[in-house]
Amino acid sequence: MKKYGVNELRKMFLEFFESKGHLAMKSFSLVPHNDNSLLLINSGMAPLKPYFTGQEIPPRRRVTTCQKCIRTGDIENIGKTARHGTFFEMLGNFSFGDYFKTEAIHWSWEFLTEVVGLSPDRLYPSVYLEDDEAFEIWNKEIGIPGERIFRFGKEDNFWEHGAGPCGPCSEIYYDRGEKYGCGRPDCTVGCECDRYIEVWNNVFTQFENDGHGNYTELVQKNIDTGMGLERLAVVVQDVDSLFTVDTNKALLDEVCALAGTRYQEDEKKDVSLRIIADHVKSCTFMISDGIMPSNEGRGYVLRRLLRRAARHGRILGIEGKFLAGLSKTVIALSKDGYPELEEKKAMILKVLSEEEDKFGKTINQGLAILSDMEQVMARKGETVLSGSDAFKLYDTYGFPLDLTVEILEEKNFKVDEEGFKAAMKEQRMKAQKARKTTNYMGADVTVYQSIPASITSKFVGYDRLVHDSVISVLTTEEELVEALTDGQRGTVIVDETPFYGTMGGQQADIGVICCDGGTFKVEDTIHLQGGKVGHVGVMEAGMLKVGDKVTLKVCEKNRLSTGKNHSATHLLQKALRTVLGDHVEQAGSYVDAGRLRFDFTHFSAMTPDEIQKVEDLVNEKIRENLAVVTEEMTLEEAKKSGAMALFGEKYGESVRVVKMGDFSVELCGGTHVNDTGVITAFKILSETGIAAGVRRIEALTGEGLMAYYEDVERQLYEAVRTAKTTPGELVHRIESLLGELKALSAENEKLKSKLANSAVGDVMSQAVEVEGVKVLAVRVADVDMNGLRNLGDQLKEKLGEGVVVIASSQDGKVNLMAAVTDGAQKKGAHAGNLIKAIAGLVGGGGGGRPGMAQAGGRNPEGIDGALAKVAEVVAEQIKK
Repeated sequence: MKKYGVNELRKMFLEFFESKGHLAMKSFSLVPHNDNSLLLINSGMAPLKPYFTGQEIPPRRRVTTCQKCIRTGDIENIGKTARHGTFFEMLGNFSFGDYFKTEAIHWSWEFLTEVVGLSPDRLYPSVYLEDDEAFEIWNKEIGIPGERIFRFGKEDNFWEHGAGPCGPCSEIYYDRGEKYGCGRPDCTVGCECDRYIEVWNNVFTQFENDGHGNYTELVQKNIDTGMGLERLAVVVQDVDSLFTVDTNKALLDEVCALAGTRYQEDEKKDVSLRIIADHVKSCTFMISDGIMPSNEGRGYVLRRLLRRAARHGRILGIEGKFLAGLSKTVIALSKDGYPELEEKKAMILKVLSEEEDKFGKTINQGLAILSDMEQVMARKGETVLSGSDAFKLYDTYGFPLDLTVEILEEKNFKVDEEGFKAAMKEQRMKAQKARKTTNYMGADVTVYQSIPASITSKFVGYDRLVHDSVISVLTTEEELVEALTDGQRGTVIVDETPFYGTMGGQQADIGVICCDGGTFKVEDTIHLQGGKVGHVGVMEAGMLKVGDKVTLKVCEKNRLSTGKNHSATHLLQKALRTVLGDHVEQAGSYVDAGRLRFDFTHFSAMTPDEIQKVEDLVNEKIRENLAVVTEEMTLEEAKKSGAMALFGEKYGESVRVVKMGDFSVELCGGTHVNDTGVITAFKILSETGIAAGVRRIEALTGEGLMAYYEDVERQLYEAVRTAKTTPGELVHRIESLLGELKALSAENEKLKSKLANSAVGDVMSQAVEVEGVKVLAVRVADVDMNGLRNLGDQLKEKLGEGVVVIASSQDGKVNLMAAVTDGAQKKGAHAGNLIKAIAGLVGGGGGGRPGMAQAGGRNPEGIDGALAKVAEVVAEQIKK
């Protein structure tokens, strides 16, 4: 048998199923589309769910894919053995109501034995206990003896996921030989050892589960098969694990070279080597799909993988940053199957490098916090770090538990790992409660899912704003209806629409849908599953019925203003790449009739000079009045033309390319102006950071910019009128007023001080001696806290050494202030504790330092009682 490489096997599989009438589709993004149940795509079937449920019509009834996947369930255990990684590729062939068990089983056998060349004698199929049909195909048609076909129960050979489609499985195992076995005489298929490895799983989706264990036969039966590409390579190449197949071994060798070690010579080092190789691969693919490091969701998974890899680099003694260098190897090894890796290379390397820098700072901060925790434990005579403290290190500083355990073990401390798990579980429970209620598809259950999959809408609004069409569906907010009447809110779906639905950052068209019988105001236009466009709004008059021929009229002013802002974002992206560099990638955008927002990858705040250069360049291209030309072409032709594509965007074979002179070329399905001069002018209002490595620009064009300047002008003249001056003299007038204000404020403070002094009068005679310390407690009228502090300083000076307490009532509220001299402090007097002891009598609370403290209260009637208690409290303090 030839030892095919991973890239060869991927190609062989896809070409084999193409020969069987399947459409070979490119891998979907790792970011799930309209599926809230998944954080990341984790199977070949996951992105195809809408086809299986009938909510969308597949491009062909037979499909084959090689899907990139990320497994995130047990990251902390990845690397400890060579059995699992976080990243894997899943080969799959799928039938949506076309072929079923016979073809699926025959083709899986044909591919494994005739194309790949595996020995039939080493292959063992399994079937579900009650699936006699599959058993018969294997036994009578393929010719496998009955004793070599294994029947397993529901746990092993029946696929289901709550309510929804489900069915029995038929797996194919390969005997790798005794050298991989456990040596027991009863070792056979199903044994936990590595001898018999499952390479293929055929899922026969033939039942519907109602969620209560009741099964009904599906009218449309589907095939969902999966085969791990790396697993197949393990068998074909006769290597011990997925880490030693050709591509992964080449990456592992690079890690070994950096660490100055060899794989499979030191088990402890092997764990670190496997973690680094696997995690770098996952990170590379995740970033290529637009996932950025963050502290939540899939961004947190990326950050956790990245930091775990970086930390194990430290454990192996790898000097300096190394993740970006290893990522280059990942890209070189995988770009044949995933060309987007090469296309996004600059950004992938930049994100990895920046995040590795951040981890260097974070880990040092975490070590300092851990050191403080150690000191607290030592003082308390404790030897176990609490689970909550360990979780704080993990959650706040990205500090993995095993690192905390390792460091503390060296100092004879332990960690409450159960407490850590409890804190982790509590966090996960909170996250699950926060997650949306979902159905089988992971999407919110809405009225739109009742619409038949056969109904679609075609967008015809690139070259027209008015179009006649026929209503195919009407809905209220709860159900499908035949008609909408005056005042009802709902959604209208037609066969062809000139209305642009919110997509790619461009906000929806608004307008009206009308016929002789009624008028519907369109407030929003949305894309629904299965290629439908919903016009959401309210019936303004009359009635509309399903089947009515209607006229759809897009608001021209809104479309034009939105087009100006959208075209400006294209000019902005090119200007940013020109001024800042080619690492700039679009990370999100928002354009409507009033404004534009553009998010982009960049790793520092833009300088005022850079902002000005970008703004000037955009305005220069607006003045040049460049022609905006849109062409339809194949995706490959578009890429050859240098068109910019977006992360995670699903493009069909035919795409639209928007060119603005020779300046900007982008793939874009949105609407634009015909010439850049129509935009009129462009102004950046703000540039801010919104996430790690992501910046945001907010800007205005055209009428939105004019409205902004009109508002600024209005505010200017309002300020001019208020200041009783002219626009040219306004700054001078403000400076003059500020000077006057400062002088008046100083004079006011002097007057308040004089008033406070006169209010208190000659009070020194009220001072009493308590345990050898002079105590003065007095009441003054209508003095604020600042005044009390100034007065307190003066009385303290007159008193010499001692304690001063002043109370004042102002607007129904109480201000209390205590001051204690250094000499009195040495004898035990404490202003903060004194205030705490008497503040309750005036209905308040407060505190402060030993020398000065203050409090507020709501009960002026309690002032006399509070002052009377001062001497008693001071006496207690001094006696201590």
